Amino acid sequence: MTGLLGRGECGGHVTLLFTVSDEALNPVEQGSLGAGLCVDDGVEVVAYGERGEFGLKVSFEGTEGDLRLYDSVLNLLVEEIPEAKEIAWEISVRLALPVSQGFGMSASGAVAAALAFQRAMGLPKEESLRRSYLISHQVERKRSTGLGDVTALAAGGCERRLEAGAPYHGSLLHAGPGHAEGWSCSTPVVLAWRPEAGKHTSIYIDDLVWKESISRAGAKQMQTLSEGKWDIERWTELLDSAKCFAEESGIQADSSRVELLSVVDDAIQKCGIAEESVALLCMLGESVAIVPSDAASEAGWSGSLVSELEKSGLQAIISRVGETS
Repeated sequence: MTGLLGRGECGGHVTLLFTVSDEALNPVEQGSLGAGLCVDDGVEVVAYGERGEFGLKVSFEGTEGDLRLYDSVLNLLVEEIPEAKEIAWEISVRLALPVSQGFGMSASGAVAAALAFQRAMGLPKEESLRRSYLISHQVERKRSTGLGDVTALAAGGCERRLEAGAPYHGSLLHAGPGHAEGWSCSTPVVLAWRPEAGKHTSIYIDDLVWKESISRAGAKQMQTLSEGKWDIERWTELLDSAKCFAEESGIQADSSRVELLSVVDDAIQKCGIAEESVALLCMLGESVAIVPSDAASEAGWSGSLVSELEKSGLQAIISRVGETS
């Protein structure tokens, strides 16, 4: 048998505000309402396969990831495509951003891996993409690593999630029950984070007190964000809503995030860009997305800001809001 080879990639996702909508028993119907930014940087997976004893070997290039995530993806794929169980698999994973820092790396990694396996098997492109989103959403919910990241990624760009749930479902991979909308003008984004790993998402979304405060604050902001046309004219409104959510949910005051924002604001002041930029907390990491006040701006200050942030002990990269799907 000729060796199989497939590649999948998926950008990351920064949640700016959200609700916890996990009341349904079926993981496909669970998720969140909210809004955020899909970014270019994420996860790339290359899959190699040969007919033989079923199994999976995983290697990481650079930043380490979660081996169990990729096992979960493959096991769910086998339920959908039994032929995948006749293959001995190896994957190489490259993460452009750290895990557990609010960049949606578990969702991105799951989508990229599911795509790589299916492309190695020669399955149709659109069918593979939809199945990857479905599988990844189920993996996220079963592992409590995310709520709406996958549905957001299925929309792309600057997104709002209007209906909770997986973006595709069923044997024919129809749309829904989850629904999101996105727009993009490739807005630059500086992503900054503490070198140490943040709290696991499940600490928040599986805790009844946090769920209540998060959902109450998220629902309040979505009352207005969910109305009307979703386009670049809503940028300032989104930034304001994200700030309100961070404060009213209580997340900003947790895990020294106030101190983190202070460090970032100090770097912004030193670069003289206080009027041109906005710092927003990434949910649910100990990280920040710094974006231009004007979504159409090229943010020529990005490079100097990254340097200043690194002097302050943070890690940072320049990314962009991704294209819509």
